[in-house]
Amino acid sequence: MEALATSYKTYALDFWGFGESGKQTGSFEVVDYVEMVNQLMERLGIEQAPVIGHSMGGTVSLALVLQYPDRVQKVAVVGSPIVGDGLALFLRLAARRSLASLAYRVPGALPLGVRLFSPFLARDWKTWYKMFEQDLSRTTLESFHYSIASLRETDLRARLGDIRVPALGIYGRVDRIVDPKQGGVLAQGTPTATVRYFERSGHFPMLDESERFYQTVSEFLDGQSGPHSSGTM
Repeated sequence: MEALATSYKTYALDFWGFGESGKQTGSFEVVDYVEMVNQLMERLGIEQAPVIGHSMGGTVSLALVLQYPDRVQKVAVVGSPIVGDGLALFLRLAARRSLASLAYRVPGALPLGVRLFSPFLARDWKTWYKMFEQDLSRTTLESFHYSIASLRETDLRARLGDIRVPALGIYGRVDRIVDPKQGGVLAQGTPTATVRYFERSGHFPMLDESERFYQTVSEFLDGQSGPHSSGTM
């Protein structure tokens, strides 16, 4: 948001059950978060905007284009699964409620496991892990489980051809959360898509190769491919 602030007014939201949003209980899925973004834009009076999403946020962004095509000027996704099988094995297992519940009930098990795995997720893993600790403390088990389970069941391939707006995919070659081959799935199914692979990045190219990341996103947003928007989501 800071990198884009000189050219765009930017907005971000916490999905239900995450971050500083209310700790509602319930089965929040990708379709629910799509509606949440639509409602946010409606409340803020944003008729149309570029939409950017990381990981699950990117999957939601693509689903938003498909559900509300007039809302989106262009869409950029970062390390986002197009098909649920693109998730790492441990996340596919986390889609099983019994295993997710076990991880949360054993004190310190999840943070310790993630800390040990962190060097494989991002080059600047210490910075990432601090963010993870903060996010974990504000996430409910229900939100984590249902969102992962929903991602596991996601398959956007059949509808990618309906996307008409410019699309950008950014994928780290050493991503161990989402298979970087998901970028190929996006490119093959979406005629308007451009995919950029970051050779030295994992799941967080904005941390691993920040300068190139911001340059790539800025060039995509600044391209002459539609009317000027009132904001960037």
